[in-house]
Amino acid sequence: MPSAWRKKESAINNLLGLEGVDRLFLESLLEEAAGMKRDIVGKSRKKSTALKGRAFVNLFFEPSTRTRTSFELAGKYLGADVVNVQGKGSSVEKGETVYDTALNIQAMQVDGLVVRHPASGVPAQLQAYLDIPVINGGDGFHEHPTQGLLDLFTVWEARQSLRDCHLVIVGDILHSRVARSDLWGFLAMGAHVTLVAPAIWLPTEIRETGLEMTSNLDNVLAAADVVQVLRIQKERRSMRGMPSVEEYRARWGITEERAQRLKQDALILHPGPQNRGVEIDSAVMAQKASKIWDQVENGVAVRMAVLRQLMGGSHE
Repeated sequence: MPSAWRKKESAINNLLGLEGVDRLFLESLLEEAAGMKRDIVGKSRKKSTALKGRAFVNLFFEPSTRTRTSFELAGKYLGADVVNVQGKGSSVEKGETVYDTALNIQAMQVDGLVVRHPASGVPAQLQAYLDIPVINGGDGFHEHPTQGLLDLFTVWEARQSLRDCHLVIVGDILHSRVARSDLWGFLAMGAHVTLVAPAIWLPTEIRETGLEMTSNLDNVLAAADVVQVLRIQKERRSMRGMPSVEEYRARWGITEERAQRLKQDALILHPGPQNRGVEIDSAVMAQKASKIWDQVENGVAVRMAVLRQLMGGSHE
């Protein structure tokens, strides 16, 4: 961290992760997101003045479709001005540090900053030296809190409760920020979580009461209320000990046959983008149990609730 940076003294509300977040805070966000979806997102005229006169910046150093677009729509639906800044084409390519980039953005008197970065911990480092709210839009292998929140909301909306819900997360757990936000969020809400992956992708650093790990998907499918399917990233396929695409699909893919063994009311999630025919079949994505497109829709409402709470907007 540059020594010229002055660590902030005031307490600013930020959203950096779901680890350690309490149930009451999560419930308040879910309730507010439900109102946003009902009163704004679900209307033909999607306009509110809750953040009128406010402005925030999406500072993304990684490619993104769902997260960046939904933050932009969430801000605009609330009446805020939104600016997108990408790492490619920014002054970072000229040698400027990400810290100086953030300082320059703050100096333009914006009211909040959404940061996505390939290195874990960058949003947390930034928030310690900024006087505006920082929202983690996904950092390295750490967390993706608003994805975790929209997953919580999608299940909560369908089941009315998350207590005693059994969530099975299957895929590359070790490198997944979504998996970490999901497990912390669901555990806080009283759910039971099982992590399923090839042995090389099971994290050894996570040990939590109520958390189980296994490499045998077929042994846990019948007990699952929710299955969160993670994308198998192309860059991981060359890892030593990684099964082939064909073997992965055969042992860990959510195929039509496996989907038929789920409970009648079980839900299937995927944070996207999907590798159809690898970790999930196209036919499964089209089933009633699939809530993938609900997740995308709910992402806007959830991020609206986060922006309003952290940027101090009014209740209409």
